[in-house]
Amino acid sequence: MRMARQAFVTCGAATLVLAVAGPLSAQDARVELGASAGWTLSDGVSFDGVIAGDGNIYTEIGPKDSASFSANIGFYVTPQVEVGFLWGRQKSTLEVLGTTTREVGDQNIDNYHGYLAYNFGEPDAKARFYVLGGAGATRYGSVPFQIGGSSAETSGETQFSTTWGAGVKLYLGNNFGIKLGARWTPTYIKSDGEGWWCDPYWGCYVVSDAQYSNQYEFSGGIVLRF
Repeated sequence: MRMARQAFVTCGAATLVLAVAGPLSAQDARVELGASAGWTLSDGVSFDGVIAGDGNIYTEIGPKDSASFSANIGFYVTPQVEVGFLWGRQKSTLEVLGTTTREVGDQNIDNYHGYLAYNFGEPDAKARFYVLGGAGATRYGSVPFQIGGSSAETSGETQFSTTWGAGVKLYLGNNFGIKLGARWTPTYIKSDGEGWWCDPYWGCYVVSDAQYSNQYEFSGGIVLRF
């Protein structure tokens, strides 16, 4: 929550600057701040079935669908092209699935991505559609859990990820607007051997199937530009 508070403090500071400096035209705006909240659909990865102490067979692990929020800062290098940084957090619960579903414990999933966005239309348009793509990392936080009467905690893990999104920004004035968007963040987790492939020239080698944990975020929020 500390990073979330920092994001909203930043947006508040930007609002104060705009109030003191007076309204800017959309043509003059070079920096854009955004904050959003929404819902994220998540999936995990599968593994060979494991018979647990409760008698159930578990074959998959991943985060539950849950609420999420994000903040970003973007810099316009042209009236349409924007480069920036985006941070997002999903407050989820890690669960294992199989013949039954069992919750392990609460887990935060943080995304850190540099991005490149293209904003369609002119800067002074009241509505601008956008698409974006980015690369960075996804951090799966540690998960506290209990086994019998004792407590423990899993270690966190950071993996490379990309993010892809699209949406619309609706400007209510030169400096303030709202945005609606959707974003997909696939994170590489592991590769499973699928068998052997043999070639007369290259010889034989193991073929692997990469597994990704996916986040599908649907959100709405505010936009400040100056």
